Amino acid sequence: MRPDDKPALVALVADALAYYRQPASEFTLSVWWQACQPFELEQVSKAMTVHATHPERGQFAPKVADIVRILQGTHTDRANLAWGKALDAMARVGAYTDVVFDDPAIHAVIEDVGGWPKACRTEMKDLSYLQHRFCQAYTAYIGRGAFDHPRRLMGDRSPDHEYERKGLPVPKPAIVGDPKLCALVYQGGKSNGKTPITFASLGALTALALPHRRPGNDDMIEVTPDRAEGTS
Repeated sequence: MRPDDKPALVALVADALAYYRQPASEFTLSVWWQACQPFELEQVSKAMTVHATHPERGQFAPKVADIVRILQGTHTDRANLAWGKALDAMARVGAYTDVVFDDPAIHAVIEDVGGWPKACRTEMKDLSYLQHRFCQAYTAYIGRGAFDHPRRLMGDRSPDHEYERKGLPVPKPAIVGDPKLCALVYQGGKSNGKTPITFASLGALTALALPHRRPGNDDMIEVTPDRAEGTS
């Protein structure tokens, strides 16, 4: 939704609440505007009608959660749909090809369950367990809102630098879903996975965990220089 849609959204919400004889305070309208920005004004308007005509929920004034539920579905619905998309790609693309989905949560979840090749090679008897893990993790990620994810799911192939060293083009990834959204997922991801991994000596970790204050200055923190283990 564009910034210039705000007056129309405010009027829409105010009219909807007036239908239920509910006040539209400035705070209420602010919450509605923040929550509805990811959607189009027409989508919100149609969702209002769906809510109002619902035989049970339509008896009560719409809340933001009611409209978002209509537009996005429940977390469980989204997780099951995402699993269906991932499972279809596992069968049609396979373990040897890189994949970029149009949903960053799928990338984060697949990395958590062991990576793309491992997911593709799941035996039939273990698929129900993988689905359970996938849906639980997916629900957790979309509930957080913001999270890190790998920019692509790597297939079981040689690293990019091996192709470049031999003067060969890097294999193209399979694009699963909306190409424009896939591009955004790729651009917003991390090249080396979603969780940074570094190495440090135990001495450095101890120094970082237990910082020492400089004498006479409570506002300054001094970190003990790293030393090799076993030295005094």
